[in-house]
Amino acid sequence: MSAHQASGPAANTSSLVAFTYRDFRYWVSYRFLSGVAYQIKTVGIGWYLYDTTGSTVALGLAGLFAFLPSIVFALVTGHVADTYNRKLIVALSYLLCAAAMGVLCYAVFTGVAPVWLIYAATVVMGIGRAFANPASQAITPNLVPREHFANAVTWYSSSWHLATIAGPVIGGLLYAFAGTRVVFVTAATIFLISAFCAWALRTPLDPPESGRGPVSMESLLAGFKFMWEKPVMFGAVALDCVAVLFGGVNALLPVIAKDILLAGPEALGLLRSSPAIGAILMSAVVARHPVKSGAGRKMLISVGIYGLLIALFGLSQWLWTSIALLILIGAADMVSVVIRHTMVQAETPDEMRGRVAAVNSIFIGATGDLGEFRAGIMAAALGTLPAIVFGGLTTMVFAGLWFKLFPALANRDKLIEH
Repeated sequence: MSAHQASGPAANTSSLVAFTYRDFRYWVSYRFLSGVAYQIKTVGIGWYLYDTTGSTVALGLAGLFAFLPSIVFALVTGHVADTYNRKLIVALSYLLCAAAMGVLCYAVFTGVAPVWLIYAATVVMGIGRAFANPASQAITPNLVPREHFANAVTWYSSSWHLATIAGPVIGGLLYAFAGTRVVFVTAATIFLISAFCAWALRTPLDPPESGRGPVSMESLLAGFKFMWEKPVMFGAVALDCVAVLFGGVNALLPVIAKDILLAGPEALGLLRSSPAIGAILMSAVVARHPVKSGAGRKMLISVGIYGLLIALFGLSQWLWTSIALLILIGAADMVSVVIRHTMVQAETPDEMRGRVAAVNSIFIGATGDLGEFRAGIMAAALGTLPAIVFGGLTTMVFAGLWFKLFPALANRDKLIEH
């Protein structure tokens, strides 16, 4: 079923118009719940690793192991999303995540989870996410009509950010007051529920026949080729890649909370939630006042502001100052996310969405995990705060360079060009 065939009212100008479609409501529920489970898992594993090892390298390695599946399966995941039922792929992927968390639950209930098992579970969950991400990104455009797609992207992204507010707080409080066991059990349970929400979609989500075919190097590389030939799309995705690679600070938040702010896991939960608070606030603004002109320029400027705020965060020594800066960081990032997601998904034909989404997942999602590895190793070599400041300033420099390197992106006016 194409986007214009999705069941629901067709004429609606409300900022909540995407929610008038039944399957989109289930889809947002899946996005929110999988995000909550992921954040609870991340807080629990991050604090557990740093508490037991005291090593920033151990934290960085967790990011590296989460990143590896996306690279190993990079050429396969998009082809799978464009060949098999996308709903089934997403549901099975998050069942795999639930199973990996179940193994960790068993380990902590019978003793102590060794570091190698934490890393092994991280790899398995990375495999699940590597297959789920391209399929899930390809699903969204099929659930609402084209004219409501920007609104759907805004709320779909917002549901993740809302999960990033709730998940870390829940994870931090559970860890502080109930312990590791409850944290891991909660994450496993919510992963299961999110898989059910994905399975509940009624919209036919088999990829178009035109996107299918035998596995070949040409078909596997089609997503890279498609994106490379579109400088606006490639520039937008590549810049976000740079931002998450150098500007990411999540891996170091356990160190910030414990060693610099002298606080506990509940503070870690607050720190991890803060960017999402800013993102939610900004998403409400964007939903009510969508980007109508100067889209490319606004994206580049928002990434530059993001880098500046990251650098300032690296200089902060106080909890509430750090929280305020992270809220602003999330707001700046949300502007970039809405513009990039809308341009990429709206301009990709349905038969190519899985493969393009796979490339997008590598550039953004997987690179975020690699950025955590970068941050952990650099913090071990230079110190935690210098590593954060360096990353923020580097992001600013690249945002400025993009005006020259990708003039078509800088001059892009409309979000969706007809």
